[in-house]
Amino acid sequence: MALAAIAGGTAVAQQSGHAGHRQPGGMTMQATPANPYPPAEMRMHEKMMAAVGAGATETWVRKMIEHHRGGIEMSRIVLRETRDARVRQMATKTIADQTREVGQLNAWLRARGKRTQ
Repeated sequence: MALAAIAGGTAVAQQSGHAGHRQPGGMTMQATPANPYPPAEMRMHEKMMAAVGAGATETWVRKMIEHHRGGIEMSRIVLRETRDARVRQMATKTIADQTREVGQLNAWLRARGKRTQ
């Protein structure tokens, strides 16, 4: 339940045929009209956990790529959901900034002969 509180989602017990994203311990995060983010958050978390490099520096770069991609995905969700002009402006800026940063992080990997993401 603590992960659900951190992620801002609702955790419900995994049930057969119940659509959702499975968490450790058999819990499922469900998107709701008030919180459409849990599936994106779980994808980001899973990809960040799997992102490992040859050392701490490369691992940080790989995790930040996935972290930024998660921010981009959540920003796209809010753009579909909100009419608030200021939030739309911030989400649009987040997409642009984090897309640029993903490119910079991948360029760092490329410059060192590493596989990009």
